[in-house]
Amino acid sequence: MGPIHMCVLLTVALLAVAVAAEMTTDDAYTWPQWKVPLVRNRRTLPLSSPNFSARPQAELSGTCGIECQRRLPTPSLDDLEQLLSYETFYENGTRTYTAVSVQGLNEATAHPANDSSHSRRKREVYGTDTRFTISDKQFSTKYPFSTSVKISTGCSGVLVSPKHVLTAAHCIHNGKDYLDGVQKLRVGILKEKSRRGKGGKGKGGRGKRRKGESAKEETQEKEEKGERKGKGKGRKGRSRRSVEVEKPSFKWTRVKKTQLPKGWFKGVSDGLAADYDYAVLELKRPPKVKHMDLGVVPSIKKLPAGRIHFSGFDDDRPGNLVYRFCSVSEESKDLLYQYCDAKPGSSGSGVYIRLKEPGKKKWKRKIVGVFTGHQWVDVNGNGLQQDYNVAVRITPLKYAQICYWVHGDSSECMVA
Repeated sequence: MGPIHMCVLLTVALLAVAVAAEMTTDDAYTWPQWKVPLVRNRRTLPLSSPNFSARPQAELSGTCGIECQRRLPTPSLDDLEQLLSYETFYENGTRTYTAVSVQGLNEATAHPANDSSHSRRKREVYGTDTRFTISDKQFSTKYPFSTSVKISTGCSGVLVSPKHVLTAAHCIHNGKDYLDGVQKLRVGILKEKSRRGKGGKGKGGRGKRRKGESAKEETQEKEEKGERKGKGKGRKGRSRRSVEVEKPSFKWTRVKKTQLPKGWFKGVSDGLAADYDYAVLELKRPPKVKHMDLGVVPSIKKLPAGRIHFSGFDDDRPGNLVYRFCSVSEESKDLLYQYCDAKPGSSGSGVYIRLKEPGKKKWKRKIVGVFTGHQWVDVNGNGLQQDYNVAVRITPLKYAQICYWVHGDSSECMVA
């Protein structure tokens, strides 16, 4: 074979490698399409009224961690149906238990768990505070920040439909009883304050500034990522990079009903309660705010940058929305372990990522988990506990259940 033929073959081979690499990269940036199982109601039974005797929990303790979970047997179909059966609490104080059947269960529910790095660090906030206070109403009341809501029991949540909020189960229930205050549960949505003044110049100036805000909103994450790592070290942990301008206020809406899986209840899940720390609240009146859809991904760590984002109402910055992002350090089939700076109050926030829609150039944010806060984890199942910041990930089964709660129709929930 002559040198010319060798050169041609080498060029073709290099082009094939380049095309394959480009396709792989493109796939890595695209939302995968999942055929999810169906969760159907089997029967519903009335229950007695709760006592509302529980107190809010600052953090969970004794959660079965990654290595601990590897020792547990794979749950059977009967086990999964029991864990996904759910309780509904209504505004009038009544509650029901609904048993479910799971159909179409397949390999889609078996996500490979990455090996643990065995690195342990004290979480919450340490060193330089990497959180961003979103106090400017031009951002906090615009998508995606506008999807974040405050729960009256002291947690956060995220709008997943025009009238449904996804939050953490421990924000309304401690595994044994509902929290005191759930009787009159409310959700706060940030709204712009009504304008004051005579109009004229101020009104016109506002219009000009607002015109460019949509472009800013799209580049918000890029701007925040561009902050120098060392910036703010001399400010004693404060990272309030936004200028406080006419801070918006909350508009509160009553909750019509709440739904949470029996897997969260003590005595049902045998140490797996953290896997089912999620709940859905249905609002009496839908706010006119854009919501964020749910999404399912096989592995966060294998995505470009492996980074997650979420916004919530941290206790140490009352009245302000706080945004942060970080890379996922470890993951199991049902949980995400990360070092995002967070304080109590941010529990229940929707954890999201941004990928391309299949066959389109448009990028879309979707919720892939629920931040459940600082937890003490029984790592190896031997009683030795380590602390983490943890999020419950949206699996195909959880997607099917939450989607059914939101839509009330399984046919709406066949593809994630």
